[in-house]
Amino acid sequence: MRLLKGTYTPAEHQTFNLHLAYSIIEGVILGVLALNEFVLIKSLHGSNLQVGVLFQLSMLVFIFLFFINEFIKRSTNKRKLLRYTGLFTRGPLFLLLFFPNDPEIFKGTILYQAIFLILFFVYYFGNTIIYPLINLFLKKQYGHSNFGKLYGIATSVNKIVMLGATLIYGILLDKDSEAYQYVFPVVAALGVISVFLLSMIRYSEEIKIRREKFFQSIRRSAATMVDILKTNKPYFHFEVGFMFYGFAFMITTTVITIFLERALHLNYSSVAFYKNAYNILAIILLPYTGKLLGKIDPRQFAIITFGSLALFIFFMMLTEHIPVHITVAGLDLYLMLGFAYLFYGVFAATMALLWFIGSAYFCKTEEAGDYQSVHLFLTAARASVAPLFGVFFYELVGFSWTFMLAIASLLGGIGLMVWSYRKDTNVISNT
Repeated sequence: MRLLKGTYTPAEHQTFNLHLAYSIIEGVILGVLALNEFVLIKSLHGSNLQVGVLFQLSMLVFIFLFFINEFIKRSTNKRKLLRYTGLFTRGPLFLLLFFPNDPEIFKGTILYQAIFLILFFVYYFGNTIIYPLINLFLKKQYGHSNFGKLYGIATSVNKIVMLGATLIYGILLDKDSEAYQYVFPVVAALGVISVFLLSMIRYSEEIKIRREKFFQSIRRSAATMVDILKTNKPYFHFEVGFMFYGFAFMITTTVITIFLERALHLNYSSVAFYKNAYNILAIILLPYTGKLLGKIDPRQFAIITFGSLALFIFFMMLTEHIPVHITVAGLDLYLMLGFAYLFYGVFAATMALLWFIGSAYFCKTEEAGDYQSVHLFLTAARASVAPLFGVFFYELVGFSWTFMLAIASLLGGIGLMVWSYRKDTNVISNT
């Protein structure tokens, strides 16, 4: 069956069918995972620290990229590797079916919360293999001129499906707070199926014998990363700015989850509503932000990204002090929270591009992989500290001071981006 219209090769038609099916299923999965932190804090009565660890795990796994990338390069059967990864990292979520139905049990033990965290560490670890292989498989089958277009269509469908899944799952959890027990086994099955569909994309390559020993290759990759940061000053400034941003984002993400639950007492449907609202805005804005990134320096673009996140956090902070709201059809609609998520939609539409392709601006095409590896490793490095620091800082001084610290960090990142861009502009104008 051909879903595409136009002049595409048979390989592109077949690959797109599989890619789209994968994207639809993953949209359902991501829609469920969007409420994961709230499931831990509301249904499983997880602690603030445990919620921080759950968010931390999703980023911390990237620290293994040194080893994973080399392992993938040495794999002689990448399709089989993908299938095994899907089975052993998505399949274990089925164990949540055996969690107790009595929510009071979770208050007297940390056993089930610990199991929950371990299962999702395994799940997120799978992404370190699956995500690189997705791009590898698609680049082999999609022509260069059609890659962006076809990837964009599949991604848009993925986002739309995710919105519906988040809304339905939120309503379901409000009716039954233990609904995750039978939803996650379905997610486990869907996760395995989606990865198996992806592995059906035709892929073949000539495996070069790697004469270098495994750990020698790791040391060489590490040396390359350090050299990039030493020699490419604009990129170094860009990544330092990202450290300011990443610190602010990571110390507040878990604290905001705690704030929405402990301070505002939002139900699942209300949380799903706000998440859907900003995602819809992001989908609308993405075509425009994509064009903008193509016209200006990533450091200028980063100012918009960091600034919109700072305004999101600012209005989130105001919600505690100006809690004006109404309740409509079971949804708690806060005035300041509405403004906050308006700016978060702008942030999501810009960060989706800046995070994935911003670093490629500073290098040659053949160096893009190395530069993105630096970017991902630094993401993991700040994830090893920032999320839990945010929780400890909140417990020490409260929501407002934590939010103000994040805003100050973002302003520092903005200042660095302005200085770095002006410095390069002045150098160019003087030569």
